Amino acid sequence: MPRDPRYDILFEPVRIGPKVAKNRFFQVPHCNGGGYRDPSAVAEMRRVKAEGGWGVIFTEQVEIHHTSEITPFIELHLWDDRDIPALARMSEAMKSHGALAGIELAYSGINGPNLYSREVPLAVSGGPILTFTSDPVQARTMDREDIRDLRRWFRNAFVRSQRAGFDIVCLYGAHGFGILQHFLSRATNHRTDEYGGSLENRARFVREVIEEGREATKGEMAISLRLSLHEAGKMGFSNAEVRDFIEMHGDLPDLWDLAHGTWEQCSGTSRFKPEGAQEDLVKGIKDLTPRPVVGVGRFTSADAMVRQVKSGILDFIGAARPSIADPFLPKKIEEGRFEDIRECIGCNICVSGDMTQGISRCTQNPAFMEEWRKGWHPERARPKGASDSVLIVGAGPAGLEAARVLGQRGYRVALAEAGTSLGGRVTRERALPGLAAWGRVADYRTGQIAPMPNVEVYFDSRLTAEDILGMGFDHVAIATGATWRRDAVARHHLFPIPTDPAMPVLTPDDLMADGGPSGGCVVIYDDDHFYMGSVLAELLIARGCEVHVVTPATKVAEWTENTLEQGIIQARLMEAGVHLHLSRAPVAIGARAVTLACTWTGREADLPADAVLMVTSRTPDDGLYLDLKARDWRGAGIRSLKVIGDAAAPGPIAWATYSGRRYAEEMDAEDIGDALPFRREIAELL
Repeated sequence: MPRDPRYDILFEPVRIGPKVAKNRFFQVPHCNGGGYRDPSAVAEMRRVKAEGGWGVIFTEQVEIHHTSEITPFIELHLWDDRDIPALARMSEAMKSHGALAGIELAYSGINGPNLYSREVPLAVSGGPILTFTSDPVQARTMDREDIRDLRRWFRNAFVRSQRAGFDIVCLYGAHGFGILQHFLSRATNHRTDEYGGSLENRARFVREVIEEGREATKGEMAISLRLSLHEAGKMGFSNAEVRDFIEMHGDLPDLWDLAHGTWEQCSGTSRFKPEGAQEDLVKGIKDLTPRPVVGVGRFTSADAMVRQVKSGILDFIGAARPSIADPFLPKKIEEGRFEDIRECIGCNICVSGDMTQGISRCTQNPAFMEEWRKGWHPERARPKGASDSVLIVGAGPAGLEAARVLGQRGYRVALAEAGTSLGGRVTRERALPGLAAWGRVADYRTGQIAPMPNVEVYFDSRLTAEDILGMGFDHVAIATGATWRRDAVARHHLFPIPTDPAMPVLTPDDLMADGGPSGGCVVIYDDDHFYMGSVLAELLIARGCEVHVVTPATKVAEWTENTLEQGIIQARLMEAGVHLHLSRAPVAIGARAVTLACTWTGREADLPADAVLMVTSRTPDDGLYLDLKARDWRGAGIRSLKVIGDAAAPGPIAWATYSGRRYAEEMDAEDIGDALPFRREIAELL
């Protein structure tokens, strides 16, 4: 269908120095947990984005020299010419459908511990390495010769980037991670020579790198500069100074790439950051420069994108997480297929892949980073195999995703749901404080299967093993979810603890069913360490309860460091008046109190309580599966019986959607026995 003219402005070409982007959709640099270890996987992931219509596509940060590397994080390298072929494959993939290919060059300075290269770190001003893990390493202050060397290393990286086929170089000076920001910020630049002091002096190195990079590439490559919009702290590179710097050097780069302050602020989860959260910080900057401006804001609404451009805030719509959730976002907007957009839910599971040095994944798009490894495509599914029909029991995230992909493949699918709504745990969790966007997981899949004539949904269908054996389906998948445990069993306690039955003991399932107290003193024992404990603490505070959060960890919700939320969560709980009991665990629950023990010393103390909320672990609801498995299901004509999602092994929602996608993809696939179910790359022996 013809494009809605309201969105024409998003598809206008825009010049970036010597290059022209075909539209305003700009995939800003983002990490993916692949880096130098999985170059083909990273290249194919970005080729799919090119197919999806993005006008500009960038790599993640690429380390330009071995004297500054951020092991254990797995990022791309451009240390010498041997790194060029892998990057050339990536740039070729990016340009395969007319996008401009961008590379983000990074030198981490005081953020680079050099745990792999074992080089002495170099920084604008020396001091302890500033990393996520407080590495016991210090950087040496760069002298003038070091700065000359660094300028040469950047020139070399420009030339290598050009040889690798990239159109744009982005110089990384944002999120506190890049040495360009370290020069610009008084927080990290304490120098008294010509590179320190005044803003003009602190900007000297940035000017030199850009001017020398343009000369080294003969002006044939576009250059963008990525800056934080605001660095907090009395001496930080504030939004006011950012504006002064841009006004002083408005035409220095070919494009200004502006991101919120820290990575946590820039990539805040939907629980704490709305769409377009950085607008106040970026508004008016376009008036200070003749160059185009790109900014981010987890944009998923085409109308919000148009407003950003028409109101003169941005020239390009920057996106990282939305481009992961739906690599075909530009094409779907162009074709008016808004109901087909997989909107980012802002859960930051993608970020956790980089933080844990594993392969990244996405809750909404299970094909992310599996495009090369498994041959999955976010929009297409392989044709139907030899069998015909599939029964899926349970319409949570795993069941819905399995039904969607199996229906897309052409199978006749029956989706049986015991309740009266689709979404399972998503339907319950979306009603909790801050988690409304998570409902998109169910909304997207429900909308996709609704028009499929080969997918039928049955509500109020609590099936038994006998029912299923007599239905005549070729394949059966059990996706019946999981239930929160009512005892203390999780990581710290592997067995239940003594509990007086007089004490009300609740679970998240109780509160999500509108149960639980509306007052009194509630002790939350959180040995889950993800979002649920803190979300329910806020819910109980809103109900008028006095809340005590007990955790064996040294901080609340410690795993959310991987989703960039931990600091925000802990601060919010403290500000809300929640009492935190860190490095503590219950050893007994009495009628009117909980006995806590220090996880280090074992010292015990009683904490009075009116109720206890256990946020510990979940038990798979696999009874139906086990009942079927114990019967002669093959004799009933069933060709395969599988348990998927939380019913197999409870995990985050992204694990459930992945399980559903994998089940659907492997339907009627050849038995590979003990072979590896994905492709990998192995280093060549020299």
